[in-house]
Amino acid sequence: MNEQFTRQAQDMFNAAKDARIPENVQAMAEETVIKTREAYSKMTAAAKDGAKVLEDVMLASHAGAKAIGEKVLHNTVANTEAAFDAALAIARAKTLPEAARLQANFWQQQIAVASAQTKELFDLSTKVSKQTFESVNAAAQKSFDQLKKAS
Repeated sequence: MNEQFTRQAQDMFNAAKDARIPENVQAMAEETVIKTREAYSKMTAAAKDGAKVLEDVMLASHAGAKAIGEKVLHNTVANTEAAFDAALAIARAKTLPEAARLQANFWQQQIAVASAQTKELFDLSTKVSKQTFESVNAAAQKSFDQLKKAS
């Protein structure tokens, strides 16, 4: 059986040696390969650009999240240090009215500080959101323009 298959395959190859591919079929095949390669090149370029845009958006988002996280951590440390300082001052008070005054002063200061910190955090969040939105919007516009150009 193996011998018969080998013989049949050899006969087919011998017959194919003299067969000619029509020129129009060759031209069509060549044109198809060229157009496919061009399309592949465009898609590859668009994919690379898309990946770069996505990376830029992710980096901007990460930087914004990092800035907000650092701000929250800074505020937490500052507030905790202020609380310890106030507790120590209250613990050293000689009279109850002095301790009450120190505690009242601490709470007034903390309310003002909390208000300022909230405004700073809101402003930073707004800035980060705006930058991220602008990055995403620019990326979407660039992708849309590339799709229009490729079509």
